[in-house]
Amino acid sequence: MARAKIELPEKFIFSTEIKIRIGEINYGGHLGNDSLLSILQEARLRFLSHHGFSEKNVAGYGIIMADAVIIYKSQAYYGDVLIIKISLADFSKHACDMIYSVRNKTDGKEVARAKTRIAFFDYQQNKTVNIPESFLTILQG
Repeated sequence: MARAKIELPEKFIFSTEIKIRIGEINYGGHLGNDSLLSILQEARLRFLSHHGFSEKNVAGYGIIMADAVIIYKSQAYYGDVLIIKISLADFSKHACDMIYSVRNKTDGKEVARAKTRIAFFDYQQNKTVNIPESFLTILQG
């Protein structure tokens, strides 16, 4: 199987900082892979909140994860502050990719890059829906 690749965009539309907590450290003494996925979720929640949305309410619809890819570049440790930048890409009728750049604030070293595919979902009808126009306006901002 070919190794996954994620191309980072030139422009990111959101940035946040998250400090690594002790519970996110694994037996190897560094940030655990499961913890990084949770940190990315926190960054995604902050991104949505910044635009007046939540994972359960983007213009009346929720978002669901269709896939996730993480490419690890270097270790991160307890107390490190991560700068997480987000961009949107690869739009279809019902979904788009969130691209994440994760860097250590202290030394600027790339910790990881990631992609999650989000689909917009109507929980009442139990089906995907078109990307709401109000979400698409984020790209114009």
